[in-house]
Amino acid sequence: MYGARFINPEIIIDQLGFENGMKVANFGCGTGYFAFPIAKKIGPDGMVWALDVLPQKIEVIESQAKLLGVTNIIAKRVNLEKEKGSGLPKESADWAILVNMLFQNNNKDAILAETKRVLKKTGNILLIEWDVRDALFGPKKDIKISKKEMLEIARKNNLEVLKEIEASNFHYGLILKKQR
Repeated sequence: MYGARFINPEIIIDQLGFENGMKVANFGCGTGYFAFPIAKKIGPDGMVWALDVLPQKIEVIESQAKLLGVTNIIAKRVNLEKEKGSGLPKESADWAILVNMLFQNNNKDAILAETKRVLKKTGNILLIEWDVRDALFGPKKDIKISKKEMLEIARKNNLEVLKEIEASNFHYGLILKKQR
């Protein structure tokens, strides 16, 4: 574990070109690990839709936002495996963020279809997943999605890989875009 480097949302966000006023859909937001730093980066004129299937995660985000005075996060319980499951308008987001969430879902194609639906034509996707290497923590190896498999899933869903990013010693990261 010497030299272990974990996901640092601030460092990743700083590399992505988020600007004041952007609209960001954080799919599978958990307790807001990415949502809060993004909300800060895009400023009060921007909006983060923090979306998760678990109501307790949404409650945590709402409580934290109230406590911190953050007004540009809307937390909502959703089922992203259903058609139009985010409830967001078509082509409303500049970015979609999917961190450590696809491996937990059965219908990855439906989630990626919803991701593409909510993205503006110029929008991008930040996708971070667990690397398949064995580690002392994280999900079991057999439910992780290898980078090779993820690239195939992206291709099948008409997503173009713009670049790979270093996410941590235990994850891989991809910046994706809808193919024209």
